Amino acid sequence: MPNRHYVPLAHRALIAVEGEDRKTFLQGLVSNDVMKAGPDRALYGAFLTPQGKFLHEFFMAELDGSLLLETDAARRADFMKRLGMYRLRSKVTITPADQLRVFGLIGDQAAAALGLPDEAGAAKGLAGGVALVDPRLPAAGLRAWLGHGAEAALAAAGFTPAEPTAWDGLRIRLGLPDGSRDLVPDKTLLLESGFDELHGIDWQKGCYMGQELTARTKYRGLVKKRLMPVEIEGPAPQPGTPVLLGKDEAGEMRSHAGGNGLAMIRLEVLERLGKEGGELHAGAAVVKPRKPDWAAF
Repeated sequence: MPNRHYVPLAHRALIAVEGEDRKTFLQGLVSNDVMKAGPDRALYGAFLTPQGKFLHEFFMAELDGSLLLETDAARRADFMKRLGMYRLRSKVTITPADQLRVFGLIGDQAAAALGLPDEAGAAKGLAGGVALVDPRLPAAGLRAWLGHGAEAALAAAGFTPAEPTAWDGLRIRLGLPDGSRDLVPDKTLLLESGFDELHGIDWQKGCYMGQELTARTKYRGLVKKRLMPVEIEGPAPQPGTPVLLGKDEAGEMRSHAGGNGLAMIRLEVLERLGKEGGELHAGAAVVKPRKPDWAAF
């Protein structure tokens, strides 16, 4: 049997943005170029404060003329409310898309099993929904947004069910954030969290909310910390636990799975570790940061 699995992602949910102005409406609000999204192309992006701080992240693809945005289920209502504040006279509707559920697909030849290339953002229709290769990094697998009969459709493609820890462990080892579990609303900057390297920002598109600070951060080299995977030796620290180098603040823990986690680490601390050695501690654990292969810092 192929080693391919599907994982229901109950902490994720979908928003449908419909109407003739759907693309132009979102284009002025989010970090990626909405005009590039379509039935065969998915995007990753973020909705920011006017000051350029993270509020919501999303995956986007098109289905039957509707733009679907996958985001945090617990914060979906807030995202919809904020989008609605900017609707004004735009001919759009913003509604929950609860007829579809979100699945993570991982394992051997997962994209090929669904007739997709192993290419970031490749997408196609599947069983009345959408399957898409992770727009950030193909190694992270796929997302599938499916309705009634989802499990049967995935089983027919050779996928078997797996626990959420299997999906979580993979994305943490790769250094990929999972919404507000790893990105702090009204605080985190996109460039601290890999959005540039992970195709979540389009630098050629026009203005969008928070664009000025995001661009200034990039071109003036103002990034002082980065989200990165850490190996955990000892009891896993809870999200928000300070990471320390001796008595000095080095960063903060985010989500974890097994012996791996994500942490926001100060870049100056990484330089000190490289020159002077030492250990980082979070609670009762030792944490060892590792630069992801895709990162450019």
